[in-house]
Amino acid sequence: MSATLFNRYIWLVNTISRRGKISLEEINRCWELSQYNENHDTIPERTFHRHKEAIKSLFDIDIRCDRSDGNRYYIANEQDLENNYLRKWLLGTFAVDLLTREAKHLKGRILFEDIPSGQHYLEQIIEAMRDSRTLRLQYRTFTDSFSNTEVEPYCVKVYSRRWYMLSRSVSDGKLRVYALDRIVELKTTENSFTLDPNFDADRFFAACYGVIVDSKCLTEIVRIRVDNKQRNYLRTLPLHRSQSEIEVSEDYSVFEYALSPTLDFKQALLSLGNSVEVLSPKTLREQMCKAIEQMHELYK
Repeated sequence: MSATLFNRYIWLVNTISRRGKISLEEINRCWELSQYNENHDTIPERTFHRHKEAIKSLFDIDIRCDRSDGNRYYIANEQDLENNYLRKWLLGTFAVDLLTREAKHLKGRILFEDIPSGQHYLEQIIEAMRDSRTLRLQYRTFTDSFSNTEVEPYCVKVYSRRWYMLSRSVSDGKLRVYALDRIVELKTTENSFTLDPNFDADRFFAACYGVIVDSKCLTEIVRIRVDNKQRNYLRTLPLHRSQSEIEVSEDYSVFEYALSPTLDFKQALLSLGNSVEVLSPKTLREQMCKAIEQMHELYK
């Protein structure tokens, strides 16, 4: 699948999603004005239905026709689309890209957070997930150790300006997370696999702050005290989906989380400086204290 076709699929989903219901004639009128329509052509009905099938296979987005409403097309599982972070990201990213293409006079005034590398593997991984094909990857860690392994791609996730792939090793059956920007080489094999029917990517990462999954770091109830200057930031952009504000006063708020307090979560708390204090659990409070003492030594 070419990048052009991939963009066309997302354009089609975005167009139908924004309009609610739309006929093929209306879709083609939109397509004629689209910056992605480099050939200035139309989408024939047979091609449109092929696109529908591909979109269902690739994104699990179900486009249906309401024949009682003038043969207008709509997304049947709109709620599922809203709850799927990858699909929301794809559509959101595409919508912004389309807007900036059409508003060329705003060039230089719309700035994006750059994801340095790894994105060029994303399409190949998504295709392998769709086709249930294994991947053989050569992977380099930050310590320059290399591994060459065959994996079953389970899901992808973006976190802190990096793309990650969760996959199951063919050799030992263990689930591991790989950063796409550390992949040296990636090949799709002819070997097929069957995804565990009980696997749920959202549930797998539910207790994670980011992408670190540590079986030794159990899920705990974490409480932090946040001063009145910082709390509004957490209210509008929660640290974790489990965040709840359990105490409010004039000077501070107490937020509660149910998560695994792994290294990336502790680093996030440290980045908030002295506006945040860990109240519980005691072990996490002690770990934070130790980290702060070590930082203090660096600046003495």
